[in-house]
This record gives sequence, C-alpha cells and structure tokens, in this order.
Amino acid sequence: MQNDNVNSERTSETPTPEILPVGIEQQQERTEWELWNLLTLAAHHVFMRLAWIFKTETVIMPAFLDVIAGAGWIRGCLPIFNRISQSIAPVLASASLRNMPCKVRMMKQTTMLMAFLFGCLSFLCLNLGKEAMPWFPAVFLIIYAMFFAATGVNQLSFNTLQGKLIRPHRRGRLMSIAGMAGSLVAMVGAYFLLTEWLAIPEGRGFSWIFGFTSLCFVFASAILWIVHEPADKQGTTESHPGKLFRNVWRTLRENRSMQRVALAAMLFICTLLLFPHYQWLGREVLGAGPTDLMMWVIVQNLSVGIFSWITGYYGDRYGYRIVIRVEMFALAFVPIVAIGLSEILTPETRGWYTLTFLLLGLTPVTMKTMFNYVLELVEEEQHPHYLSTLNVCMAAPLFFAPLVGYLIDWNYRLIFLIIAGIVLTAGLLTFRMDEPRLHLKNESVHR
Repeated sequence: MQNDNVNSERTSETPTPEILPVGIEQQQERTEWELWNLLTLAAHHVFMRLAWIFKTETVIMPAFLDVIAGAGWIRGCLPIFNRISQSIAPVLASASLRNMPCKVRMMKQTTMLMAFLFGCLSFLCLNLGKEAMPWFPAVFLIIYAMFFAATGVNQLSFNTLQGKLIRPHRRGRLMSIAGMAGSLVAMVGAYFLLTEWLAIPEGRGFSWIFGFTSLCFVFASAILWIVHEPADKQGTTESHPGKLFRNVWRTLRENRSMQRVALAAMLFICTLLLFPHYQWLGREVLGAGPTDLMMWVIVQNLSVGIFSWITGYYGDRYGYRIVIRVEMFALAFVPIVAIGLSEILTPETRGWYTLTFLLLGLTPVTMKTMFNYVLELVEEEQHPHYLSTLNVCMAAPLFFAPLVGYLIDWNYRLIFLIIAGIVLTAGLLTFRMDEPRLHLKNESVHR
C-alpha cells in the first residue's frame, strides 16, 4: 500500500514538468563521467568546508556579533536571517535553474557572490576598534542575509546537479568523501590560523578570518569549471514569483509524502534556534576563551566528516529515511547535553564542553540527508522545485529566533529543554515518512 502511495504521488506531480526526459545517450554520458564529476564535486566541497570552518554558525559568527553588538536578541537574529534567506531565494531561483541547460553555471555564480560578500565584510572589519561603528550590526545582518540567499541558491544548484550527474545509490558516497576530506582540510586550517586571528585585540582578527573565507570561496568556484555536465534542453518553466510560491503551497497541499517530510523538517530545524547560544553558554558559564573557540570549531568539523561518512554509507545501502530518524533522535539530546555539562563542569574542566560541538556536527549532515531523501521522492525534472519547497518549510520556525534569543537571557535552561522536546517529536514523525527506495526496487523488478 505504501508503494502505491509513493508511486501515485510521483506521477501526479505539481507543477507539470516542462523539461523533456533524459535520453539514453545522455544518460550513458553521465554514467561515463560519473566518477570524474563525483571527485570534482567533492573537491569543490573541500574548499567550501575550508571556507565554512572560518565562519561556523555555532561559534565564529555569533562570537563576531557579540563583539560588535552583544545583546541576546540580536544574536538570536542570526538563525532567522540565515534560514529565511536560504529558503526564499531558492524558490525564486528554482524555475531559472530548472530551465538552465547547465546547472553548474548557477553554482559558479553564487559561489563567487559568496566570496564577494565576505570580501566586503573583511574590508569593513579593518576599522574595528579604530572608530565608533554603531551602524555595523545592521550592515552585517544585511550582508549576512545576502550571503545566505546566495548560499541557498548555491545549495539548490549543488543538490540539483548531483541529482543530475550522480546516481541515487552513489550520492551517499559523494557526501562521505566530501564530508571527510573537507573536514580534515578545514581542521588543519583552523588549527594553524584561527586561534592567532581570534586573539587579535578588538576583533580586528575577523578581517583576516573573513578575508581567508572569501579566498576559499573563490577557489571553490574555480574548481567548478572542470565539471563535465551534458547540457539539457532549454526549459520554459514560468518564473513569476507568485506562481512559484503558489506551486510550493500546492505541492504541500496535494503531495502526502512531501507533507510528512515537511512537517518533520519544520520541527527538526528548530535545533538551529539554539545554534548561536551554545558558544555563549560556554563563554558565559564556563569562561571559555579563543583557544576553546578554536577547539569547538575543529571538533564540530571533525564530527561533520565522521557523520557524513557514516550516514552516506548507510544512506546508500539502506535508504535515507532510517538515517534521518537516527540523526533526529541523536540531535534531540544535544541541548540536554549542553545544559548538563554547563551545570557540572567548572572553568578548569570546561574542555569536556567540547562534546556539545561534537554532537552539533550532526546538524548539517542531517540537512544534507533530508535533501538526498527528497531527491529520491520525485523525478529529476522536479528536483529544483521540491528542494526549494523543503527549504521554505525549514524556514518557518526560525521566525521565532529573536524571541528565543530574548528568552535565553531570561531562562536558558527551560528554552534548551523545550527545543530538545520539539526535535524529539520530529524524530517520531519519521515513522510516518515514505521510503522511496521501495519504489525504486519495484521499478527495477518490473524492468
């Protein structure tokens, strides 16, 4: 019965596809170049990870905002600017991406835009401590929102491109190789550079941090020129914003499989509401300093690599639904671990608080796992639309981020426990999600 549901939802698609199916010759070309493209996309991801470790959302960015602002509600704005920008921009770009014969083009453009924005931020940081900059928090949040709009479109194009070039049972392999290699390179970079830059007085070291981040994005964009992507036929999907958002609503209303994953994703993403506050808890309660921040960044990125390898292997072998379920249950305990460690540790034993960031590395891996799950739910021509729909769903809860930041200053223990309960509920909802691998197996049997 479950197979019939998945099968019917895959055929009664909204909106109606306007791109011709992939031909046999084109599919053969993709298969011949699959290993090359897998390794090239993995190399691109390595530079993206190296850039990302110098702007980690749980440590570096909130620490920087504490330098230029300080209030909990402002720190709480980071998740909402992050997720909302990442969610709205992909919807607006989904039709354009779908119509592009070569999806890698949009990846190149957005990666260079990310480099430019962090270059601007690096330039502005040169004046920290030299003059009053009361306008800087507002400017920073604008740049931050623009960056994550570019990031959202970049991730949409990456996931669409891997859906086009990499077969379903090898996407986990890409996640494993890219995650592990990227984390190892990023850890080495952070170990040799980050502590020294964080120790520069008055926050001026952030100019070096953000400048290096910009340079890494430039290299990540350059690597994409060697991706071998067979061109599709030019699409004609309408790109009017109103229609795009109506299609998102129609998909959520009519597709039961998408309804289930969307609801689980909305509850799971509430874990991001606490992202800026884990480092605050370690610094305020346990007296953590620049060396601790560096260690948290390194450990978190190490865990991203390890978890990417594990989830990629099991996702390829058993499907992504069971992997998502385990990931969500594990993430539900992270706020509890953070609160417990902050209660029992002292400034002298605060090194154990690093365990929190070891577990937090599972969060971006879970998001990638969910995108891989959605890639298997629908046909290739629908990938941009469904990926952007999932992004919109994950944005909705983060409107509460400033309120959560304000309440953290009031009673952080209670807020951490509430978020833990919400993420646990998301894990329970995965039992209602469909398993698209069953449909793929039935297709292979019929062939």
